[in-house]
Amino acid sequence: MLEKFMIGDLAKQTDCKVQTIRYYEDIGLMPLAQRAENGRRVYNNLDMERLNFIRHSRDMGFSLDDIRNILALADQPDQPCEKVDKIARDHLKQVERKIASLTTLRSELVRILNECEGGTVLQCNVVHVLADHSLCEDHGKVSEPTT
Repeated sequence: MLEKFMIGDLAKQTDCKVQTIRYYEDIGLMPLAQRAENGRRVYNNLDMERLNFIRHSRDMGFSLDDIRNILALADQPDQPCEKVDKIARDHLKQVERKIASLTTLRSELVRILNECEGGTVLQCNVVHVLADHSLCEDHGKVSEPTT
């Protein structure tokens, strides 16, 4: 028999805001909740498992579309997992690009700070480099991390 949860209890047990649970229902990541006689939402263990899956996927940086696609595949357990693997591999590539971009950004910030001679803001190397990208080591080519 499935245990029953009100939305507040589900939120506490999954460390997820009530509004977020409602949002996930609205966009179809969570199934619409059953309703008690008083009209309040009622969830079960399967809903909790699904919400935990969504939360963990979000913590790992997967987009809502990727999560939706993985859940659609997970709802067909006899399917080969190659489609799920492809989604995860594509996400890994994005993560690796972000890491490379952040590594470049970190190196440039370290260089700028190491060239700091103290003194006043008027002479501050950080202010000068931020104002003039040509002073960057890569001549302003420090790429912004993509989200």
